[in-house]
Amino acid sequence: MSTPTVVLHDAATGVTLTLDDGVGVLSLDQPDSPVNTLNSRLGPVFEEAFDRVLHDAAFTALVLASGKADTWIAGADIEELRGLQRAEDGAALARGGQQLLARLAQLPKPVVAAINGAALGGGLEVALACHHRIAADHPKTILALPETQLGLLPGAGGTQRLPRIVGLQAALDMILTGKNIRARKAWQMGLVHELVHPAILRDVAMRRARELARGIAPPVRKRRTGAATVLLEDNALGRMVVFRQAREQVLAKTRGNYPGPLAALDAVQRGYSDGEAAGYAAEAEHFGQLAMTPVCKQLTYLFFAGNALKKEEVRRADGTPAAHAPVRKLGVIGAGFMGAGITTVAVQAGTPVRLKDAAWPRVAAGWRAVREVVRERLRRKQLTRAQFDDTMALVGGTTDWRGFADCDLVIEAVFEDLAVKHGVVRDLEREAPRSIIASNTSTIPIRDIAAAAAHPERVLGMHFFSPVHKMPLLEVIVTPQTSPEATATAVAYGRRLGKTVIVVQDGAGFYVNRILAPYLNESGRLLDEGATIEAIDRALADYGFPVGPLTLLDEVGLDIAGKSGPIMAAAFGERLTPPATLTQVIASGRLGRKAKRGFYRYDEQGKRQGPDESVYALAPHPARQVVSADEICRRTVYPLLNEAVRCLEDGIIASPRDGDIGAVYGIGFPPFRGGPFRTIDALGAATLVRELETLDTRFPGRFTPAALLREHAAGGTHFHP
Repeated sequence: MSTPTVVLHDAATGVTLTLDDGVGVLSLDQPDSPVNTLNSRLGPVFEEAFDRVLHDAAFTALVLASGKADTWIAGADIEELRGLQRAEDGAALARGGQQLLARLAQLPKPVVAAINGAALGGGLEVALACHHRIAADHPKTILALPETQLGLLPGAGGTQRLPRIVGLQAALDMILTGKNIRARKAWQMGLVHELVHPAILRDVAMRRARELARGIAPPVRKRRTGAATVLLEDNALGRMVVFRQAREQVLAKTRGNYPGPLAALDAVQRGYSDGEAAGYAAEAEHFGQLAMTPVCKQLTYLFFAGNALKKEEVRRADGTPAAHAPVRKLGVIGAGFMGAGITTVAVQAGTPVRLKDAAWPRVAAGWRAVREVVRERLRRKQLTRAQFDDTMALVGGTTDWRGFADCDLVIEAVFEDLAVKHGVVRDLEREAPRSIIASNTSTIPIRDIAAAAAHPERVLGMHFFSPVHKMPLLEVIVTPQTSPEATATAVAYGRRLGKTVIVVQDGAGFYVNRILAPYLNESGRLLDEGATIEAIDRALADYGFPVGPLTLLDEVGLDIAGKSGPIMAAAFGERLTPPATLTQVIASGRLGRKAKRGFYRYDEQGKRQGPDESVYALAPHPARQVVSADEICRRTVYPLLNEAVRCLEDGIIASPRDGDIGAVYGIGFPPFRGGPFRTIDALGAATLVRELETLDTRFPGRFTPAALLREHAAGGTHFHP
């Protein structure tokens, strides 16, 4: 076997081209970065490599590979995109990427992509330009075009190449949603030609390259196309139906708030109707225009804010980083909905869990809830049967304290009753003396729970959101007595579970539930005054929330909302006192979807049937009247923004960035608006103060502007630079 010859090496970009027995290997391993990304510095180096392969007869084929363990190419360098100043600059950047990949696709020598790990955005577009694609069969091999989630569209040919590789409908599903495609699914849909074990990926890629160079066709799984697919995709009339339905679905989902999917849809359609050249031109033009939109700027802000949070260290009072302890074993007290959810994400992260409840039927129900979530991953082929069995083996149930002595962290998710939580804290200090104790409470101040502890420095809050396996946020709540080491351990473990973690100071409602309270309360007061259930929910969904506030209450559970209301009222007085209709609905025994009765009616399978108009009889004014969407949004959103500023003012959150992330990831505050503080900056603090003062004149005491908000209004300053 010959030794590969280095033909080209560029240390600045991490590009290396070697020649190995006639096959070139173009490898990317960017220095000082855990992942590979595409940037303008790479273009000239790739061009030189392509020239070497094209003009040197010693090269018969080319393999594209990554030097990173878990990432092929993770997309474009977002920082570079962020620096674009004009739409023309963005369009030029896209055209440059298109031209570079056109050169790759048009190389007369076969090009094989050896994909290990994530091939995202521009990374997948590079792979699409290759003649043959082989993927490592590994959980970390993910292929996606997530650009629409950043307010953009694939700009290096993805809107044109992908439909012709996987079919129009499958391509639109990927492009318009940005969804991740795992390796096996990618193989099944024809996105990659072969699936191999990671250990032999490079060897198989080299062998295929040599065979292709000799004209030997490799084994390729043919994409399945049924009669319906042929009918819809292989003729212009059928494609018109597909595009029309896709547009309707996009508008129904985004309510017109996100321009990226519609622009991507137009680029794909132009490629079919007017030819590929027109499609590429539309793609580049749209890319430049989208890069300048406020939506793109807010979404890229959230991208960077989330990344910064992941890297941030917990620090001691003297500024030095606090060390975190490893969590080798987790205890969970309470096998109900939240306890089972926490157990689910923990075992999927590889942590053994001791799950305790007072009776075996409850423990069994919790175990079944964990199994159902993990089984769904098995059904979707995200896990093998052996991995499923190994994951479930990490769950150990009990009704006593056996198995808790060696837990590093214990999370209690018992009833929202302070006396019960005090009992758990005392028991844990006795049975798990070295453990950090975390409460999953969503309402009770952590200092009140820690009052029962002999070691309050080891007590904090870990507020997960429901459903735990889907919601991305975790609030770690600390008191003045919580040690930095305990905080660092909770933060590190939350990140290990895949959560975006914000650290907040203790206080009623913490941050997320505190800003949610005025939003929900004002929704209830609008009901008091005669607004309809549909009008309230429709207005806030149009504003950009994933669901309206009354739907949210039904989903979370009215019993849970009922427990938080008095706590918020006791802490903040009339400003956050629950309104009459909400109080009466909760008192009537309606629990929401789980009991098939709330603000909406539900069938036996839990499917929503429509508003339950019998709710109106519980309101002070049963008659309904028309209330404008503008009035609804001002009455509900503006006090939420104001409360976010109060939380910053009170030191509950450390920064506007944390406040934005917490609201977007915790309650679904519209991402395209960037979060509460970015929304205030866009609106103008002075404008918001005027609006709040007008509302406060109509409804005294509920809309008084926060002092910090008045300061920004007076100074004309922003919360963000």
